Amino acid sequence: MKNTSTRGRTFTGIVTSGKMRRTVTVAWTRRYYLPKYERYEKRRTKVKAHNPDVIDARVGDTVTVMETRPLSKTKHFTIIKKHEAVASVDAVTKEDVQEAVKEASAEEEPQAEEPAKKRRKPTKRKTTKKKAAKKKAKKKATRTTKK
Repeated sequence: MKNTSTRGRTFTGIVTSGKMRRTVTVAWTRRYYLPKYERYEKRRTKVKAHNPDVIDARVGDTVTVMETRPLSKTKHFTIIKKHEAVASVDAVTKEDVQEAVKEASAEEEPQAEEPAKKRRKPTKRKTTKKKAAKKKAKKKATRTTKK
């Protein structure tokens, strides 16, 4: 691609996907204010960016992207600088996490477990003969009125 003029906003993010030809997905986190709770929450912004052959950014690289004219339907940014690679969260495997959990549990001293408390069975409600007779009479009355 020939020289493309850059203009507008500049962001720094991490390359999360590079499966497209000369295009990468760059993501960065931002803080969004929630007025109702008077607090901030983390949100993530993902954009498609042109990956020139000169830069050739890979997944996990930290890059600086700058806005440019629309290059395709979804591509409005281009990479202008590539920083050192940073290990992404996706690089951690399940095995690494399981090993860390095992090591942490092995370091803790085993504690004696308390015996489980016995739960009482709920008692059944006993209806009196008068209440039972009233229920029967009520059912009988509703049957006769429906016919």
